Amino acid sequence: MNTVIHQRQSDPSAELQQSELPPLLQRIYASRGIAQLAELELQLAKLPSPDLLKGMAQAVDRLELALRQQQKVLIVGDFDADGATSTSVATLALQSMGLQQVDFLVPNRFEYGYGLTPEIVEVAANAPDKPDLLVTVDNGISSVQGVARAQELGMEVLVTDHHLPGEELPDAVAIVNPNQPGCEFPSKNLAGVGVIFYVMLALRARLRSQGWFAELAIAEPNLASLLDLVALGTIADVVTLDHPNRILVQQGLARIRAGHSRPGIQALLNVAGRPANKISSVDLGFVLGPRLNAAGRLDDMSLGIDCLLAPHEGLAAELATQLDDLNRDRKSIEQSMQKQAMATLSQLALDEANMPWGLTLYQADWHQGVIGILASRIKDKYHRPVIIFADEDSDAGTIKGSARSIQGLHIRDALDSVAARNPGLLNKFGGHAMAAGMSLAKNRFAEFQIAFDEVVREQLSNDDLQAKINSDGALAANELSMPMAEMLQSAGPWGQNFPEPSFDGEFYLVNQRIVGDRHLKFTVSLEEGSQQLIDAIAFNVDTDKWPNYRAERLHLSYKLDVNEFRGRRSLQLLVNHIDVL
Repeated sequence: MNTVIHQRQSDPSAELQQSELPPLLQRIYASRGIAQLAELELQLAKLPSPDLLKGMAQAVDRLELALRQQQKVLIVGDFDADGATSTSVATLALQSMGLQQVDFLVPNRFEYGYGLTPEIVEVAANAPDKPDLLVTVDNGISSVQGVARAQELGMEVLVTDHHLPGEELPDAVAIVNPNQPGCEFPSKNLAGVGVIFYVMLALRARLRSQGWFAELAIAEPNLASLLDLVALGTIADVVTLDHPNRILVQQGLARIRAGHSRPGIQALLNVAGRPANKISSVDLGFVLGPRLNAAGRLDDMSLGIDCLLAPHEGLAAELATQLDDLNRDRKSIEQSMQKQAMATLSQLALDEANMPWGLTLYQADWHQGVIGILASRIKDKYHRPVIIFADEDSDAGTIKGSARSIQGLHIRDALDSVAARNPGLLNKFGGHAMAAGMSLAKNRFAEFQIAFDEVVREQLSNDDLQAKINSDGALAANELSMPMAEMLQSAGPWGQNFPEPSFDGEFYLVNQRIVGDRHLKFTVSLEEGSQQLIDAIAFNVDTDKWPNYRAERLHLSYKLDVNEFRGRRSLQLLVNHIDVL
């Protein structure tokens, strides 16, 4: 796979140039679409009004009724980190506003699949305390049949979601989703947890205006106390960090750093060995998110939600340890599956010239909960859309796939094209631009492979299959410093479509060694023989080449990092690509 380093080019606006921001930050912000200083203001007061969300008034009406009549409310979530945090926010907020009977239900992915299906509605209806109202979080916009079944069984449904709607919307009592037709909310990028947080803000405002809290003699809840959960779900769901999402994430990070997070989040940080006062958005995505997601991938996301809802440190620590153990199991399963997948590709003797542009692999015993991660790993290696399949229902002869895409191919739309051209080929599918899920008959897998590859070839070019590393340019010697690294860390939060600054440049290799089996620890300098040495590390290198590569000069793509070891802080380059010159 060829890798091209692409220089981000964007001139700062006049407003940025006239500001007191350092020139480097001006360039970085400009290349991420920032033109006005107001877009860098991350106070909660800068959030758009909840009233701009279509369906909000109807949603608040229904929730107010549930509170006044003390109805039974069931939160129906998804089995990923966004679903878990959404469920937790809804549960905690409603309880704090005086609702006495609120519970949650998360479909087990292995039994019921995703969303408010008719089957999961039956489970809710047959519970000892049949709910009056179902509130979906991070799902529901495509649950036309599930909502209809709930109504048949005497339960109303309030849908809160952020996924793209299909041609038909469910007949719910209210729908709050910034992506539904006719919604004028300025951000279409809220995660599921962001949507339900907005609903709770609007509900609190309504109750405040009607004297509800005084009537019940309870304190008005501080919903900002839930922002740690909002930040975690937003980053873990890899939604675009536009201005509203950056506000939510920054405010959540501030609470965690100040020691005001939920016991469950603190416990997850403890098992990961990460100090709360230095946590970053990257830690939310790569440290906390995977541990929370492990419950939904291997077992039942109820464990993750219980951890987030835990009222005290003792219970939270116990549940976080279980999540950490599940994450270790997930890693082991993933590594085994990855070896099998690479062996399969090796046996096919495929090179880049004859490899499918849309790559699909199937193995019956691969773990359903891990196929998405495997698809992501193979996508990163070969830089093309990848779908990994495993058995879904062996008796019914169906298989389940998880897809990951690259820039240039909207994977859900691609699957829509496959379905339109091949009626009946896909049993069901759904997803986003970069990730999707589907199921089909096992005996039609070969047919699907061909159909998917054809669509991908039509929508991509050869140039799209080249991996591109974006760079903010080279740094001068005086910019390769601890103050610069610290400034960049505090200039975020960084995340999807608002990436952490990265740079590239040429260096002289001074020394090298392998640490932790596959990680290259090395030292570089800007000039040959210079005494200004800079530490660097590259993870998961090819140990057949390193550390014995005979190289004097390297072209590195890297991020500035502050390495902390035994109380000592030092500058380090986090290297993601090496070219030997």
